[in-house]
Amino acid sequence: MSYSAEYVSTGARVGLRPFRHADGPEFTARVRESRELHRPWLFPPATLEEYEPYAAQRAASGFLVCELAGGDIAGFVNVNNIVRGAFQCGALGYGAFAHAAGRGLFGEGFDLLLAHAFAADGLGLHRLEANIQPGNTASIALVRGRGFRLEGLSPEFLYVDGAWRDHERWALTAAS
Repeated sequence: MSYSAEYVSTGARVGLRPFRHADGPEFTARVRESRELHRPWLFPPATLEEYEPYAAQRAASGFLVCELAGGDIAGFVNVNNIVRGAFQCGALGYGAFAHAAGRGLFGEGFDLLLAHAFAADGLGLHRLEANIQPGNTASIALVRGRGFRLEGLSPEFLYVDGAWRDHERWALTAAS
């Protein structure tokens, strides 16, 4: 089923829309199916009990990438830790689901998110950051291909999979 009225942006094959309570069963099933793809980089909620607070926290700046033909969830992109004022910056968190991997759907959705994040009638941000573990070559290729620049390494930056992990800092500004 398609939810075209709820999309904040659409492309040729996917649309970008906010999380909904009703997405919990499909989202968590996709997470469980994608475990091998996501590990050891990403640990999205795999149960409905985990999904509810996760989706609620992302009500204003979390988005699902959905196939226009059928509405299936292909992935998600969250703009976290938005700082307003003189900074106008957010940090990205994202993941594609296994059934959509390699089909270009997530890349199309990621591009829609970038446009929405920088648009005055969208999130109105000036800067987006992606903090990526150095060995996550797929994620690095995604941001590099969209013009993000490597700004440095942050040792022991985020607690992931039981340890403090180093992350490369990649950034893109609206003027880039």
